[in-house]
Amino acid sequence: MLAALSAYVIWGLFPLYFHALAGVTAIEVLCHRIVWGAVVCLLLLAGRGKLGDLRAALTGRRTLLGLAASGACISINWGSFIWAVSVGRALDASLAYYVLPLVMLLLGVLFLKERPGARQWLAIAVMAAAVALLTYDRGELPWVVVAVPISFGLYGLARKLVAVDAMVGVTVETLLLTPFAAAYLLTRSGGGALVMDTFDIKALLLGCGPLTILPLVLFTYGARRLSLSTAGVLQYINPTMQALIAVAVLGEMLTRLQMVTFALIWTGLAIYSIPARTRVAQG
Repeated sequence: MLAALSAYVIWGLFPLYFHALAGVTAIEVLCHRIVWGAVVCLLLLAGRGKLGDLRAALTGRRTLLGLAASGACISINWGSFIWAVSVGRALDASLAYYVLPLVMLLLGVLFLKERPGARQWLAIAVMAAAVALLTYDRGELPWVVVAVPISFGLYGLARKLVAVDAMVGVTVETLLLTPFAAAYLLTRSGGGALVMDTFDIKALLLGCGPLTILPLVLFTYGARRLSLSTAGVLQYINPTMQALIAVAVLGEMLTRLQMVTFALIWTGLAIYSIPARTRVAQG
Protein backbone atom coordinates (compact mmCIF):
# COMPACT_ATOMS: atom_id res chain seq x y z
CA MET A 1 0.00 0.00 0.00
CA LEU A 2 2.75 2.44 0.97
CA ALA A 3 4.69 1.76 -2.25
CA ALA A 4 1.69 2.29 -4.52
CA LEU A 5 0.54 5.33 -2.56
CA SER A 6 4.03 6.85 -2.82
CA ALA A 7 4.03 6.31 -6.59
CA TYR A 8 0.71 8.11 -7.06
CA VAL A 9 1.77 10.97 -4.78
CA ILE A 10 5.00 11.45 -6.76
CA TRP A 11 3.03 11.48 -10.02
CA GLY A 12 0.59 13.91 -8.44
CA LEU A 13 3.45 16.31 -7.65
CA PHE A 14 4.75 16.26 -11.24
CA PRO A 15 3.14 19.65 -12.13
CA LEU A 16 5.34 21.38 -9.53
CA TYR A 17 8.48 19.74 -10.90
CA PHE A 18 7.85 20.44 -14.56
CA HIS A 19 6.51 23.93 -13.84
CA ALA A 20 9.94 24.70 -12.39
CA LEU A 21 11.35 23.71 -15.80
CA ALA A 22 8.92 25.92 -17.74
CA GLY A 23 11.82 28.04 -19.00
CA VAL A 24 13.19 25.05 -20.91
CA THR A 25 11.36 23.89 -24.04
CA ALA A 26 9.12 20.86 -23.56
CA ILE A 27 10.99 18.83 -26.20
CA GLU A 28 14.33 19.45 -24.45
CA VAL A 29 12.91 18.40 -21.06
CA LEU A 30 11.42 15.30 -22.69
CA CYS A 31 14.78 14.36 -24.21
CA HIS A 32 16.52 14.69 -20.84
CA ARG A 33 13.79 12.56 -19.28
CA ILE A 34 14.40 9.83 -21.86
CA VAL A 35 18.21 9.86 -21.69
CA TRP A 36 18.58 9.95 -17.90
CA GLY A 37 15.68 7.53 -17.52
CA ALA A 38 17.58 5.05 -19.69
CA VAL A 39 20.70 5.47 -17.53
CA VAL A 40 18.74 4.81 -14.32
CA CYS A 41 17.03 1.78 -15.88
CA LEU A 42 20.36 0.26 -16.92
CA LEU A 43 21.80 0.75 -13.44
CA LEU A 44 18.76 -0.86 -11.83
CA LEU A 45 18.83 -3.84 -14.19
CA ALA A 46 22.55 -4.31 -13.62
CA GLY A 47 21.96 -4.21 -9.86
CA ARG A 48 19.22 -6.86 -10.18
CA GLY A 49 21.34 -9.05 -12.45
CA LYS A 50 18.82 -8.82 -15.31
CA LEU A 51 21.03 -7.60 -18.13
CA GLY A 52 20.61 -11.03 -19.73
CA ASP A 53 16.84 -10.43 -19.90
CA LEU A 54 17.55 -7.07 -21.53
CA ARG A 55 19.72 -8.72 -24.20
CA ALA A 56 16.98 -11.25 -24.89
CA ALA A 57 14.40 -8.48 -25.33
CA LEU A 58 16.69 -6.54 -27.67
CA THR A 59 17.24 -9.58 -29.89
CA GLY A 60 13.60 -10.66 -30.12
CA ARG A 61 12.16 -9.05 -33.25
CA ARG A 62 8.52 -9.17 -32.18
CA THR A 63 9.30 -7.93 -28.68
CA LEU A 64 11.47 -5.15 -30.06
CA LEU A 65 8.76 -3.95 -32.47
CA GLY A 66 6.14 -4.01 -29.71
CA LEU A 67 8.35 -2.02 -27.35
CA ALA A 68 9.24 0.44 -30.11
CA ALA A 69 5.50 1.11 -30.52
CA SER A 70 4.91 1.43 -26.77
CA GLY A 71 7.98 3.66 -26.47
CA ALA A 72 6.61 6.02 -29.13
CA CYS A 73 3.29 6.17 -27.25
CA ILE A 74 4.83 6.91 -23.86
CA SER A 75 7.09 9.60 -25.33
CA ILE A 76 4.00 11.35 -26.74
CA ASN A 77 2.35 11.03 -23.32
CA TRP A 78 5.36 12.46 -21.47
CA GLY A 79 5.87 15.26 -23.98
CA SER A 80 2.20 16.29 -23.97
CA PHE A 81 2.11 16.44 -20.17
CA ILE A 82 5.35 18.44 -19.95
CA TRP A 83 4.08 20.90 -22.55
CA ALA A 84 0.71 21.28 -20.79
CA VAL A 85 2.34 22.17 -17.47
CA SER A 86 4.87 24.53 -19.06
CA VAL A 87 2.15 26.62 -20.77
CA GLY A 88 -0.28 26.74 -17.84
CA ARG A 89 -2.52 23.84 -18.85
CA ALA A 90 -1.91 21.55 -15.86
CA LEU A 91 -5.64 21.49 -15.18
CA ASP A 92 -6.25 20.06 -18.67
CA ALA A 93 -3.58 17.43 -18.01
CA SER A 94 -5.26 16.37 -14.76
CA LEU A 95 -8.61 16.11 -16.54
CA ALA A 96 -6.93 13.96 -19.18
CA TYR A 97 -5.93 11.40 -16.55
CA TYR A 98 -9.49 11.33 -15.23
CA VAL A 99 -10.61 10.49 -18.77
CA LEU A 100 -8.01 7.70 -19.03
CA PRO A 101 -10.28 4.90 -17.62
CA LEU A 102 -12.82 5.74 -20.32
CA VAL A 103 -10.16 5.41 -23.02
CA MET A 104 -8.83 2.16 -21.55
CA LEU A 105 -12.36 0.74 -21.48
CA LEU A 106 -12.98 1.64 -25.12
CA LEU A 107 -9.63 0.18 -26.20
CA GLY A 108 -10.50 -3.03 -24.39
CA VAL A 109 -13.78 -3.21 -26.30
CA LEU A 110 -12.18 -2.45 -29.68
CA PHE A 111 -9.01 -4.53 -29.49
CA LEU A 112 -9.39 -7.10 -26.71
CA LYS A 113 -13.07 -7.98 -27.26
CA GLU A 114 -13.94 -7.07 -23.67
CA ARG A 115 -17.64 -6.67 -22.83
CA PRO A 116 -18.44 -3.85 -20.42
CA GLY A 117 -21.53 -4.11 -18.22
CA ALA A 118 -24.48 -1.74 -18.30
CA ARG A 119 -23.05 0.43 -15.52
CA GLN A 120 -19.77 0.80 -17.38
CA TRP A 121 -21.59 1.94 -20.52
CA LEU A 122 -23.46 4.47 -18.35
CA ALA A 123 -20.12 5.66 -17.00
CA ILE A 124 -18.88 6.11 -20.58
CA ALA A 125 -21.95 8.21 -21.41
CA VAL A 126 -21.52 10.43 -18.33
CA MET A 127 -17.81 10.98 -18.95
CA ALA A 128 -18.39 11.63 -22.66
CA ALA A 129 -20.95 14.28 -21.64
CA ALA A 130 -18.27 15.87 -19.44
CA VAL A 131 -15.82 16.03 -22.35
CA ALA A 132 -18.56 17.50 -24.58
CA LEU A 133 -19.26 20.15 -21.94
CA LEU A 134 -15.59 21.05 -21.75
CA THR A 135 -15.50 21.36 -25.55
CA TYR A 136 -18.52 23.68 -25.45
CA ASP A 137 -16.93 25.76 -22.68
CA ARG A 138 -13.65 26.21 -24.57
CA GLY A 139 -15.08 26.37 -28.07
CA GLU A 140 -12.73 23.51 -28.91
CA LEU A 141 -11.57 20.25 -27.37
CA PRO A 142 -8.14 20.82 -25.74
CA TRP A 143 -5.80 18.50 -27.60
CA VAL A 144 -4.02 17.55 -24.36
CA VAL A 145 -7.26 16.01 -23.04
CA VAL A 146 -7.18 13.76 -26.12
CA ALA A 147 -3.44 13.14 -26.56
CA VAL A 148 -2.58 12.24 -22.95
CA PRO A 149 -5.19 9.50 -22.32
CA ILE A 150 -5.06 8.04 -25.85
CA SER A 151 -1.25 7.85 -25.88
CA PHE A 152 -1.19 6.23 -22.43
CA GLY A 153 -4.09 3.95 -23.29
CA LEU A 154 -2.30 2.73 -26.41
CA TYR A 155 0.86 2.36 -24.34
CA GLY A 156 -0.97 0.12 -21.89
CA LEU A 157 -2.47 -1.89 -24.73
CA ALA A 158 0.91 -2.38 -26.39
CA ARG A 159 2.54 -3.44 -23.13
CA LYS A 160 -0.29 -5.88 -22.48
CA LEU A 161 0.45 -7.58 -25.79
CA VAL A 162 4.23 -7.80 -25.23
CA ALA A 163 5.34 -10.51 -22.80
CA VAL A 164 8.30 -8.88 -21.06
CA ASP A 165 9.31 -7.92 -17.51
CA ALA A 166 8.05 -4.41 -16.64
CA MET A 167 11.49 -2.99 -15.81
CA VAL A 168 13.11 -4.62 -18.85
CA GLY A 169 10.35 -3.22 -21.04
CA VAL A 170 10.81 0.35 -19.80
CA THR A 171 14.57 0.02 -20.29
CA VAL A 172 14.19 -1.12 -23.89
CA GLU A 173 11.68 1.68 -24.59
CA THR A 174 13.99 4.38 -23.29
CA LEU A 175 17.05 2.86 -24.98
CA LEU A 176 15.26 2.86 -28.35
CA LEU A 177 14.35 6.53 -27.89
CA THR A 178 17.74 7.59 -26.50
CA PRO A 179 19.60 8.00 -29.86
CA PHE A 180 16.97 10.47 -31.06
CA ALA A 181 16.84 12.30 -27.73
CA ALA A 182 20.64 12.44 -27.44
CA ALA A 183 20.99 13.69 -31.03
CA TYR A 184 18.58 16.53 -30.26
CA LEU A 185 20.38 17.48 -27.06
CA LEU A 186 23.82 17.37 -28.68
CA THR A 187 22.73 19.74 -31.44
CA ARG A 188 21.31 22.37 -29.08
CA SER A 189 22.94 25.78 -29.44
CA GLY A 190 25.57 26.29 -26.75
CA GLY A 191 24.89 22.83 -25.33
CA GLY A 192 21.32 23.62 -24.27
CA ALA A 193 19.96 24.19 -20.78
CA LEU A 194 22.22 21.54 -19.22
CA VAL A 195 25.23 23.71 -20.10
CA MET A 196 23.88 27.24 -20.27
CA ASP A 197 21.26 27.39 -17.49
CA THR A 198 21.48 27.78 -13.72
CA PHE A 199 22.58 25.05 -11.32
CA ASP A 200 19.00 24.51 -10.14
CA ILE A 201 17.75 23.88 -13.69
CA LYS A 202 20.67 21.53 -14.41
CA ALA A 203 19.87 19.54 -11.27
CA LEU A 204 16.19 19.31 -12.21
CA LEU A 205 17.05 18.10 -15.72
CA LEU A 206 19.37 15.41 -14.35
CA GLY A 207 16.67 14.47 -11.84
CA CYS A 208 14.20 13.71 -14.63
CA GLY A 209 15.62 10.19 -14.88
CA PRO A 210 15.13 9.09 -11.26
CA LEU A 211 11.85 11.01 -11.14
CA THR A 212 10.55 8.98 -14.08
CA ILE A 213 11.73 5.56 -12.92
CA LEU A 214 11.25 5.72 -9.12
CA PRO A 215 7.42 5.94 -9.10
CA LEU A 216 7.26 3.26 -11.79
CA VAL A 217 9.28 0.85 -9.63
CA LEU A 218 7.18 1.70 -6.56
CA PHE A 219 3.96 1.25 -8.53
CA THR A 220 5.05 -2.11 -9.97
CA TYR A 221 6.01 -3.36 -6.49
CA GLY A 222 2.75 -2.18 -4.91
CA ALA A 223 0.32 -3.13 -7.70
CA ARG A 224 1.43 -6.76 -7.62
CA ARG A 225 0.55 -7.00 -3.92
CA LEU A 226 -2.70 -5.03 -3.80
CA SER A 227 -6.20 -6.06 -4.81
CA LEU A 228 -7.45 -4.71 -8.12
CA SER A 229 -10.17 -2.66 -6.41
CA THR A 230 -7.67 -0.97 -4.06
CA ALA A 231 -5.28 -0.16 -6.90
CA GLY A 232 -8.21 1.22 -8.90
CA VAL A 233 -9.23 3.64 -6.15
CA LEU A 234 -5.65 4.80 -5.53
CA GLN A 235 -5.10 5.76 -9.19
CA TYR A 236 -7.33 8.83 -8.79
CA ILE A 237 -4.94 10.35 -6.24
CA ASN A 238 -2.68 11.41 -9.13
CA PRO A 239 -5.10 13.58 -11.16
CA THR A 240 -6.79 14.91 -8.01
CA MET A 241 -3.46 16.19 -6.67
CA GLN A 242 -2.60 17.61 -10.09
CA ALA A 243 -5.92 19.48 -10.28
CA LEU A 244 -5.50 20.90 -6.76
CA ILE A 245 -1.93 22.00 -7.49
CA ALA A 246 -2.96 23.59 -10.79
CA VAL A 247 -5.59 25.75 -9.07
CA ALA A 248 -4.13 26.36 -5.60
CA VAL A 249 -0.41 26.65 -6.41
CA LEU A 250 0.01 27.38 -10.12
CA GLY A 251 -2.86 29.88 -10.19
CA GLU A 252 -4.90 28.33 -13.00
CA MET A 253 -8.57 29.37 -13.12
CA LEU A 254 -11.35 26.86 -12.51
CA THR A 255 -14.52 28.14 -14.20
CA ARG A 256 -18.04 27.16 -13.18
CA LEU A 257 -18.45 24.96 -16.26
CA GLN A 258 -15.12 23.28 -15.53
CA MET A 259 -16.37 22.51 -12.02
CA VAL A 260 -19.44 20.87 -13.55
CA THR A 261 -17.14 18.97 -15.92
CA PHE A 262 -15.08 17.59 -13.02
CA ALA A 263 -18.26 16.71 -11.12
CA LEU A 264 -19.49 14.70 -14.12
CA ILE A 265 -16.10 12.99 -14.43
CA TRP A 266 -16.14 11.99 -10.76
CA THR A 267 -19.71 10.73 -11.13
CA GLY A 268 -18.69 8.63 -14.13
CA LEU A 269 -15.71 7.24 -12.24
CA ALA A 270 -17.94 6.29 -9.31
CA ILE A 271 -20.35 4.48 -11.64
CA TYR A 272 -17.44 2.85 -13.48
CA SER A 273 -15.94 1.44 -10.28
CA ILE A 274 -19.14 -0.19 -8.95
CA PRO A 275 -18.95 -3.40 -11.08
CA ALA A 276 -15.27 -3.92 -10.26
CA ARG A 277 -15.90 -3.67 -6.50
CA THR A 278 -18.88 -5.97 -6.77
CA ARG A 279 -16.90 -8.63 -8.62
CA VAL A 280 -14.06 -8.48 -6.14
CA ALA A 281 -16.48 -8.81 -3.19
CA GLN A 282 -18.18 -11.81 -4.77
CA GLY A 283 -14.85 -13.49 -5.47
